[in-house]
Amino acid sequence: MKQNTLVTNLNEGNAFKQLIIFSLPFMLANLLQQIYNMTDMVIVGRFVGSAGLSAASNGGEIATIFLFVCFGFTNAGQVIISQHIGAGSNERIGKVFGNLFTFCMICAVAFTIFPILFVDRFIAFLNVPPEAAEYCRTYAVIYFLGHVPVFGYNCIASILRGLGNSKAPLIFVAVAASVNIVLDLLFVAVLGWECKGAAIATVIGQTCSFITAVIFLIKSKNKLGFTLKLSDFRLDKKELSVLVPLGIPMTIQNVAVVFSMMFVMRYINGYSLAASATTAVANKMTFVATICTGALQTAGNSMIGQAFAAGLFDRVKKVFWNVFWVGFIYCGILSIILIAIPEQLFALFNPDPAVLELCHKYVPFGVLNLLGFACRSGTLALINGTGNPRLALIGGIVDGIVARIGFCLLLGLVFRMELVGFWFGMALSAHVFTFIGGYYFFSGKWEKRKLVI
Repeated sequence: MKQNTLVTNLNEGNAFKQLIIFSLPFMLANLLQQIYNMTDMVIVGRFVGSAGLSAASNGGEIATIFLFVCFGFTNAGQVIISQHIGAGSNERIGKVFGNLFTFCMICAVAFTIFPILFVDRFIAFLNVPPEAAEYCRTYAVIYFLGHVPVFGYNCIASILRGLGNSKAPLIFVAVAASVNIVLDLLFVAVLGWECKGAAIATVIGQTCSFITAVIFLIKSKNKLGFTLKLSDFRLDKKELSVLVPLGIPMTIQNVAVVFSMMFVMRYINGYSLAASATTAVANKMTFVATICTGALQTAGNSMIGQAFAAGLFDRVKKVFWNVFWVGFIYCGILSIILIAIPEQLFALFNPDPAVLELCHKYVPFGVLNLLGFACRSGTLALINGTGNPRLALIGGIVDGIVARIGFCLLLGLVFRMELVGFWFGMALSAHVFTFIGGYYFFSGKWEKRKLVI
């Protein structure tokens, strides 16, 4: 590839070294993302209390189900572009990007209006504790107003990831994180705007990130490695016929998981405010695992996509195993820390004695959950990178609906393990993709697939 282009050929060089170099900016971006997400939780927990913490967590869950629609289609766009790069058909990338962007903007507008109209029903479905309901409503509605910039930023970032560029998305996230943290402290800690202030800070941060991404795209138009015309943003049946069949299963995969989490939280919220707050902190701490595993999967999507399109099956296998082992070691370290100092970790978010008492019961299930995150990243990278929408759909439904809801209801209600039963069920479900993706890898069926492009 030419030096004056943003396109990177991920099929060159040592696979492990390329994975680490390519995924490191994603890890830093995910770290910043988690920092500014957890800033909301820490500041709200400290200055508003358990009710605010529960509200921010549940409000975030409501918003996430719509954001995951965006992630499903932008991940599909990333895979499509990766395969174009691997196959050497760069001339079609402009159309892919234009159609992806227009499609996601239409979804963003719809997902701003629809959830605001039905926010009370979401709160009722989640069985949010009465003390947190009003906080949750305010947080969620404001958060929905940020869907347009969030969808827009993710479209641009996914295109760059597909091109093999991981540095620019890091800059976009850094802008969002910096703005969000400063405004969180101002709006919540200084001005006392409570959950409303945290949500406003998040939306402003996301908007700044989107603006930065657009400016970067405009200034880098001569380095994209493909031409981008205004006509590319007109919806095209040919491009949509590739994007939609791949994006819908990826979306359902994501949404099924979020829906199941909401379903489970409905029961957990019914136990007590302490149970709700403890689970909220546990979920945020578990997401720390995605700092590394999510980055490895994102990098793996592009690396496997390019290698698969180029017919380099041995390289696909190397990327798969590298993603697995790096993620496993990282989550193993997190597990040791969780076992060693659970109270100190939970106290960072909420020093409530009831929460600190419950956190010890969560530890074994948290470790099991972390190991699930470690194992699934490589299998998901393989499924997504080779463009297998059917398996992604099956896995998402089994993971999100059958396993998570099934295990939680079985252990929590039927076996009467109550709260710990729900924690146990969520941890077990985290391993579903390990078995599904593992079979897919060892069977060799992925080698016979046709390119999605």
